[in-house]
Amino acid sequence: MNNKKIFSLSALTLGVILLMSFAFKGEKDPLHKRVFNINITEVKDGVAAKKSTMDKMEFKDGKLWSDFLFDKYQYKWLKYRINKDSIYTDSTDTEVRLLEVEATVTDDKDQTITINFTNVEWDIEGTIKMTKSDKPKKYYDFAGREKGGKPKKPKKDKNGNIIDAPKMEGEQKTEGEQK
Repeated sequence: MNNKKIFSLSALTLGVILLMSFAFKGEKDPLHKRVFNINITEVKDGVAAKKSTMDKMEFKDGKLWSDFLFDKYQYKWLKYRINKDSIYTDSTDTEVRLLEVEATVTDDKDQTITINFTNVEWDIEGTIKMTKSDKPKKYYDFAGREKGGKPKKPKKDKNGNIIDAPKMEGEQKTEGEQK
């Protein structure tokens, strides 16, 4: 074989490998690109403080961003791990997704922050623990809901037909709706 054939064959192989790597890229985790509005409350001696702090918790590419943690403790982001991902059927026969997540980081000052939370569909609640040299320093509880909230389910009539679904642009009414 001459050099042109070898070069074209290797270029083709490289192109196929690159195309396959983009095509088979793994699925993002269930928290990817989700944003939650939360209330953070400091807990001292088992008693919650009267004031709470509003915050926004964002998730992207396996990292957690929080304005509260950045402003107060200079943590730009924390890497998180999903410990439990399960789907169950609740009392209304609706499938519900449950996530149990943990994020831990220790800085050069031997200060450790641990965030444990549970995400059930659109709701989130958990704790933030701060320790220094393995001694408890601060403890926070937080709870909130995904930005935008829970989507409303369309209403159905006695026959099970959707009666107030929003119309798509350009969609025409059916004969029963034109009356």
